[in-house]
Amino acid sequence: MTTVGRVWAAVTGLIVVAGIGIQLVVTANGHDGFFPDNPERVFNVFAYFTIQSNLLLGGTALMLAAQPDRPQSALFRTLRLNGVLCIAVTGIVAHAVLAGLVELHGWAAVADFLLHTAAPIAGVLGWLLFGPRGLVDWRIVGWSIVFPVLWLIFTLVRGAFVGFYPYPFVNVDEHGYGRVLLNCLLVAVLFLALAAGATALDRRLRRKTTVER
Repeated sequence: MTTVGRVWAAVTGLIVVAGIGIQLVVTANGHDGFFPDNPERVFNVFAYFTIQSNLLLGGTALMLAAQPDRPQSALFRTLRLNGVLCIAVTGIVAHAVLAGLVELHGWAAVADFLLHTAAPIAGVLGWLLFGPRGLVDWRIVGWSIVFPVLWLIFTLVRGAFVGFYPYPFVNVDEHGYGRVLLNCLLVAVLFLALAAGATALDRRLRRKTTVER
């Protein structure tokens, strides 16, 4: 990875750190929401797919910035792909489905921008421009599906016990399991389409880089 790529990865990680940090402070000092008291309010922030995808993106980006030339394990390659794909899904769903549902102001709006707009743009552009290439194959794509499935299972099981669902489209109390599963299937199709596109594009960009060298 080039020096510019390392800087981009570091900035991406800092965007995530700033976004999550601001969101935690806003939540801890707020009074709205399902959970009225801390620490439940703060802990619940990590139930959101947005936060999980940002953590995956930010963590792997910071690791690349610190050790760009280290041989990458299958686990890291899976988490890296998860970070890029999940943050892409986060950005698309946030702007196409969830935009306008809640009016935010002040630091809450700043956190929302960092987590739903800045991080997705930085994460996807960073992957497209700087890679690193050659970390994606169909085995890694298969493993990358595990995280979204686990998040969905956790969300539905937890929601059945506590009555909280982080997003309207997974709210079983409002839509029922049939509609929720259909909504999740549509998101899964988007995820798999992005994964297939990322795999094909990574191979093409890798070949192009090899020829240029």
